[in-house]
Amino acid sequence: MSAPRIYLDGSVNDARSEMWFAEPAGYTPVPLNSLLAEPGSSEAEAMREAVAPLLDAAPSEWVRQRFVAQFALGQQMLGVLCDFGTVHCSVGLHRDDIDPASAPLLSLFTIAWQDTATAPRAATAARAVTGPGGHSRVEYLEQPCGPGTISETVRRPEADSPLPQHPLLQIHAHLPHPDCKRLAVLTVSTVAVARREEYRAVLRRIVETVRFENPLGAAS
Repeated sequence: MSAPRIYLDGSVNDARSEMWFAEPAGYTPVPLNSLLAEPGSSEAEAMREAVAPLLDAAPSEWVRQRFVAQFALGQQMLGVLCDFGTVHCSVGLHRDDIDPASAPLLSLFTIAWQDTATAPRAATAARAVTGPGGHSRVEYLEQPCGPGTISETVRRPEADSPLPQHPLLQIHAHLPHPDCKRLAVLTVSTVAVARREEYRAVLRRIVETVRFENPLGAAS
């Protein structure tokens, strides 16, 4: 088996970066900074220019207005994620190798920072999956980036929610930062509950690549 090919994003050399990781094929990063840019900023103008051809191609004013409404809803949802500390978001689209005749599988991969009480990293990782959160299938890890946990939760929309009443599987990795004051929460979310083992393997592979120090060192 040949080694996987890894493409380096420009952010690998960003002096403000606090975590490095590799994302598997099939995931497309969502440009949070552009989608949630302040009106009038250069990022907002760039996004407006990118979306303009889609609006111009709309077959009617109704379709155009519907697109704008859906776009605004997406921005609102991303804003909520960022309010909870999300700093990275990617949409995954994969073929179902187990059932090739089925529809493509969708998932969402996010990274969020959470502040924690100062404690040894192993204790923080264990504490993150105990209590009322409903975490199950807990696995304790020792990775190059340090100790961590992988766990699962299954959520359902509220009965009066307009969202489809499908269970949402969320597979979490809690990785305490070396400063012992915060942890990175990596989450893969999908309604394809039957593929939990495959998505758990995807998240585990991502966790194996996580570093809290630039892995390129002086070469960056």
